[in-house]
Amino acid sequence: MSDLQAPLRPKRKKGLVDFLVQFRWIFVIFVVLPFSSLYYFLIYLGDVRSEMKSYKQRQKEHDENVKKVVKRLKQRDPKKDGLVCTARKPWIAVGMRNVDYKRARHYEVDLSAFRNILEIDKERMIARVEPLVNMGQITRVTVPMNLSLAVVAELDDLTVGGLINGYGIEGSSHIYGLFSDTVVAYEIVLADGRVVRATKDNEYSDIFYAIPWSQGTLGFLVAAEIKLIPIKEYMRLTYTPVVGNLKELAQGYMDAVAPRDGDQDNLAKVPDFVEGMVYSPTEGVFMTGRYASKEEAKKKGNKINNVGWWFKPWFYQHAQTALKKGEFVEYIPTREYYHRHTRCLYWEGKLILPFGDQFWFRFLLGWLMPPKVSLLKATQGEAIRNYYHEMHVIQDMLVPLYKVGDALEWVDREMEIYPIWLCPHRLFKLPFKTMVYPEPGFEHHHRQGDTHYAQMFTDVGVYYAPGPVLRGEVFDGAEAVRKMEQWLIENHSFQPQYAVSELNEKDFWKMFDADLYEHVRKKYGAVGTFMSVYYKSKKGRKTEKEVQEAEQAHLETAYAEAD
Repeated sequence: MSDLQAPLRPKRKKGLVDFLVQFRWIFVIFVVLPFSSLYYFLIYLGDVRSEMKSYKQRQKEHDENVKKVVKRLKQRDPKKDGLVCTARKPWIAVGMRNVDYKRARHYEVDLSAFRNILEIDKERMIARVEPLVNMGQITRVTVPMNLSLAVVAELDDLTVGGLINGYGIEGSSHIYGLFSDTVVAYEIVLADGRVVRATKDNEYSDIFYAIPWSQGTLGFLVAAEIKLIPIKEYMRLTYTPVVGNLKELAQGYMDAVAPRDGDQDNLAKVPDFVEGMVYSPTEGVFMTGRYASKEEAKKKGNKINNVGWWFKPWFYQHAQTALKKGEFVEYIPTREYYHRHTRCLYWEGKLILPFGDQFWFRFLLGWLMPPKVSLLKATQGEAIRNYYHEMHVIQDMLVPLYKVGDALEWVDREMEIYPIWLCPHRLFKLPFKTMVYPEPGFEHHHRQGDTHYAQMFTDVGVYYAPGPVLRGEVFDGAEAVRKMEQWLIENHSFQPQYAVSELNEKDFWKMFDADLYEHVRKKYGAVGTFMSVYYKSKKGRKTEKEVQEAEQAHLETAYAEAD
């Protein structure tokens, strides 16, 4: 945005919190990073110990743990024990919103034991896993087999349960959809203690389609069967720079995602992976990847880049070099490619450690990266947490592909945040109208990327401090998020619920569709047992009385108003 276009904003007076945030890197280096490394190592040892057990033994332990959950639920007295939630501490979640609903008195159920890979079925091409299995854990097991989940979210710490009940995406989502679209069966403990297996075509098909985006408010997910695909050892990645205005950058990205002739299902024309990064209002780099064999990658003249080494440049900065040297191709080991953004947390690492991208730091201390997000959250006080909510943005805007240019212009005008992450995903037409759904009649417009059975969307990832904040100007973070959410509602777009939201209840149900979700909550007894997804996502502290009153009001008025 030019100086003539930029809004005139007064300078913001800085206080103690600004000082604490500015020098928080000292605490991160000497406390958070060492404890993060120890934490990661202990988790790794636990994963190795789990992998040493036979699948039969893991299944036996799983069944015993499910029985404990059922027993705990049946011991609950609804009149005095309050609503049910997991015993997981609020700071452990990777999402950035405050998990304030747990401040109310709740009946806790411990799911911490559910972190095992139960089976890798090569014949059915299915991985059966428990909800606390994370992406780093499962790729460590499957990639050596030349297998992978169809959608592997980039950050190691993201769990299967979070990606299903919330939101999960990767550069392969333009083929397979969101993470939840790759699940073939759920094992769920319902409010009454029944354990059911839900698939798209059995008697529990309604709850199968309602689970995604429900934030664990329909029952306890205790296992999932997820689609596997065959892969190769390397990713052949092409970096393509594009220079122009934001609409031209958006078109360059669309061309990377989808052929203009509409032949979206032709795998010869569609890459295995697509990702875009917009670095300024006039510059972007779009990457397309195809799986490649070890023999191809090691042919004379091909460049192999082990991006996972601790001393390597951060991935987003490495990709940015295409703006200077032009289009280039390299081969990246597949597992390292999957987790390319883990070490620097996309570009959030630059705010956490301003010098973390320097060679000397990468070489000496890069092996300690990344700081564990949960420890960062656990060690920040209320003042710093509120500061980040006002002066920092971590949001994803899920918009139709043809509206990416409009979304980029909106972000530039209202937030001035760069880089911006772009990742495409299909939104399928399903037998049920789920919480998120394609635009009605999209299939008749034959837009680039769309097919008769799915509309192409894009995650516009907005993660960083806004331009006004970096310039020391006044910025109202809450108001900016409110404007963003209204823009999303007006443009049939969505906001993942891990983020901080300013939506009131009526607008929440304008953004998301309530019909199937409400039907399933009533049918399977979730009402009065689990908190509604809106109140679980809502910003602010909640007492037991407020939760119960809100739940009742929710049942009586919210959906009617949305309709």
